[in-house]
Amino acid sequence: MARLARLAVGGRLHLIVLHAHGKQSVFRDADDRQVWLDWMSDYAKTERIAIHAYALLDAWVGLLATPAEAQGVSRWMQAIGRRYGRYFNDRHHRRGTLWDGRYRCTVVDADHYALSAMVYLDLASVRAGLATGADQYPWSSHLHYLGLRQDRFLTPLASYWSLGNTPFAREAAYAELVRAGLSSTQASRIEDAVDKAWVLGDAPFVEELQPQVPRRVTKGRPGRPRKQSRTE
Repeated sequence: MARLARLAVGGRLHLIVLHAHGKQSVFRDADDRQVWLDWMSDYAKTERIAIHAYALLDAWVGLLATPAEAQGVSRWMQAIGRRYGRYFNDRHHRRGTLWDGRYRCTVVDADHYALSAMVYLDLASVRAGLATGADQYPWSSHLHYLGLRQDRFLTPLASYWSLGNTPFAREAAYAELVRAGLSSTQASRIEDAVDKAWVLGDAPFVEELQPQVPRRVTKGRPGRPRKQSRTE
């Protein structure tokens, strides 16, 4: 079955994931990661994309962002991926593709799933065995939202602001969300939505979004489409 077109809508929250080709490392040291962050921020300004959260693992990149227009995400990812690929190959004296095909992306219901998507990114390092806790891993946006570091290119979401009336209250509330983590069902739903490009949201959000997208945004019923009879 052919893969569906990417799900992208201007002005909506998107969860974006890139995998390294063959599970190789695409970040070998702090310099590599900082180069990625710098270019990610620069190209986001060009494409009018607000970055809300990120996680850089050895062989995986996860981003939470809102583009001003639907095609912004594609242009953003292509610009960073191509430039970083050339940089990485030159610096580490290698050849060949760096990424595992095209990036994966889905639209997220910002009112109800934004914080879950943030927690999912923050805990990526723990799931990968790179850290014992999200606060022990420096290459995600988690430390920014704990007030321990300033990533000036980040734009906090309304869901984060709603966690408290003061910076301390928001930081403490968010830290508790990350400590509580996600259930296996929640994590699987997020991963399935990104991998298959189904919207991450409940029924009212799906109904609102569907008319804006020229393809279905949720999984169809199993089986072949029903054939019409001659009398229909």
